[in-house]
Formats: sequence, structure tokens, C-alpha cells
Amino acid sequence: MDIDTFWDIIEGARAGAAGAGEPLDEVLVKQLAERPTQTILEYAERFDELHDALYRWDVWAAAYLIGGGCSDDSFIDFRAGVIASGRAWYRRVTTDPDSLAAHPEAVETADAGARSETLFYEEMNYAAGAAFERITGNADSFYEAWLDFRTTETEGDSAADMGEDFDFDDDEEMSRRLPRLAAVFLGTNPEPLRASPSVRSEPAGG
Repeated sequence: MDIDTFWDIIEGARAGAAGAGEPLDEVLVKQLAERPTQTILEYAERFDELHDALYRWDVWAAAYLIGGGCSDDSFIDFRAGVIASGRAWYRRVTTDPDSLAAHPEAVETADAGARSETLFYEEMNYAAGAAFERITGNADSFYEAWLDFRTTETEGDSAADMGEDFDFDDDEEMSRRLPRLAAVFLGTNPEPLRASPSVRSEPAGG
């Protein structure tokens, strides 16, 4: 599966969820379950690649500000939430995590004082497995097929390059690196961007 096809699946599920008023992950599972199991495995492979590409200190720092802290597990969910936000937001975040200061869910989080479940979207991590189970009726079928798929399709994973580490609890450093998000969540300057219309634990390496 090429990357355009992957994003077509995500955007199709987003459109379906908006039209039906249903959770995105549930619509995504339904739509994946209508496809061949090989396609679901290929979707999962692309999802993992995009998810892994967000495993960076600067992205984690953004999640830390938005979430009021961000553990290892929460960062997994946050990266899934960025993917769930669609291709345009994913590209913005990979280029500049500070652009999340304009994300509607980040702004809502700042206004409401509660962490966004949309940006920390745990269920998105399990959509491929849930679709497989819906087809086969077997909760373990995805993982069995995934092990075979990964053995034949990949050579192995390389270590992630997370970039430069820095102290998320240093407000001055966070303001320097993520000025717009710091303006929203730490009350620093400059003025934050507003949304466009359209507890950290110590991070583990690798």
C-alpha cells in the first residue's frame, strides 16, 4: 500500500465519521473490515511507519504541553491522534510541532482545562486488529497474520532518531522551542495562534 492510499483510507473514515456522527475509530474499523485482510495488514504497516516517524523529542514536548504531562503510553496515543487528524495536520506536525497551537482540539483543551481525547486517541492504535477480528471472529487472528506478514515483508526495524533531548519541565526551554504552544499552555509570549476554521513520565528510549 502506498502512502496516498493509506491517507485515502484515513480521510474516507474521517468523512464517514463526520457524516454519521460516529467515532472515527469505529467508522475506520467498519471500512477496513470491508477490505481484504492483506489490505488491512498493509494499512497497519503504513500506520506503524507514520506513527514511528513522530517518535521525536519535539513532538513529545508538544504532547507534554497539550496533555499537561505525557507518559510513554500517552505519547503512543498522541501520535495516533495526530494521524487521526488527517494528512494535512500530520504534515504540519512533522514539519513544526509548534503548529499544534492552532489545532482545534489543542485550543479546546487549553480553554477547557482538560486533555483532548481526540489528540490522545488510543483506539486508533487498534483499528487494524479490530477490523481483522470483525472479519475472522478471532481476537488473535490479526497478530498471527501480522507476524507472518512482517516476517515476509520487512527486513527489520532501525532505531529511531528522536533528535535532541531537552527538559520538558524547563519553561524557558519549552518557550524557546515551542513558543506558540507555550503561549497557550504556559501563558508565555508570543500570542498563540487560534484554531483554523476548516503526566510526562521520563521518556523511554527507542
